[in-house]
Amino acid sequence: MSPRPSNAQTPADGQESVWDYPRPPRVEKSTERIRITLGGVVIADSVDAVRVLETSHPPVYYLPRADFADGALSPAPGSSFCEFKGSAKYVTVRGGDVVAAGAGWFYPSPTAGFDELRDRVAVYPGAMDACTVAGETVTPQEGDFYGGWITSRVVGPFKGAPGTLGW
Repeated sequence: MSPRPSNAQTPADGQESVWDYPRPPRVEKSTERIRITLGGVVIADSVDAVRVLETSHPPVYYLPRADFADGALSPAPGSSFCEFKGSAKYVTVRGGDVVAAGAGWFYPSPTAGFDELRDRVAVYPGAMDACTVAGETVTPQEGDFYGGWITSRVVGPFKGAPGTLGW
């Protein structure tokens, strides 16, 4: 992990700095209402999410697979590996007439310490019409690999922008 950058923002009351998040990451429950819209329809609605918090990254929200609409998720090619969470598989996300290939992922057998991710799916918010946390529309984390959800609750700077790969 790189040291806290000199331009790290100081959180105000009720905010969190991603530079105070741990490494290895922490998984914590969230009872905030999470809604995901694609193709003009709500494809997921949950108050049973977990968020993964990792140094320099905005939170990634994982929702129970059962909280996605029928037919919204189907297997997609590809996989990736996280040194902490294990091997991820990808899903294509469908809503209305829109198909977002490989826009979600899950850990079928997460490593010890990340068991809460089992049977949960995360999506890239930039590939959706909208993702909301407690009614606030999120801003997607920059870059094409990380899937963080930026709300007014978190301050950065965030990994993913050009020049941040080594963080």
